[in-house]
Amino acid sequence: MTALAKSNDSLYHGHQTNRWLYGLNTGFFAGLIWGLFHWLLYALNFTKVLPGFLLDSFMRRSFLLSYWGIAVGIGTFIIFSILATYLYMLTLGQYRGPWPGLFYGLFWWAVIFLGIGPFWGMVLPFNKLGWDSITTEFCLFLIWGLFIGYTIAFEFHDEASREPANAG
Repeated sequence: MTALAKSNDSLYHGHQTNRWLYGLNTGFFAGLIWGLFHWLLYALNFTKVLPGFLLDSFMRRSFLLSYWGIAVGIGTFIIFSILATYLYMLTLGQYRGPWPGLFYGLFWWAVIFLGIGPFWGMVLPFNKLGWDSITTEFCLFLIWGLFIGYTIAFEFHDEASREPANAG
């Protein structure tokens, strides 16, 4: 066995991902990517839901419409995504494949748009939101949940990627 093969073998043998750091990283990028995408969808008038919708009941709408308000809104979505990622890891992290992530995104969409969102003033009531916004937000939350769920499932259940290239 060559020295390179031994060093490759030692890299993969005993590989252990730090779950908390990985969850932080996954949640951060889920919030950043899909928060920016949400802003783009809002700017292109696909949805009436502000990028800072999580803060809509706590801050003035005029601030949330400003550039700083959009940045704060995306930052809040990043924090929300980190917390949601940790919750996913604790509750659904043992499942494989894309379906748990899709259902997780559907769950959060229902919580926000059918449950606490209209009650707390984060979003308009469902019957006043409009089909464009409903469909856009539904799809956005599905792919956001898929991103979180499939990223976690791939890292913690894909054992083939941990094998050295020369195993066989």
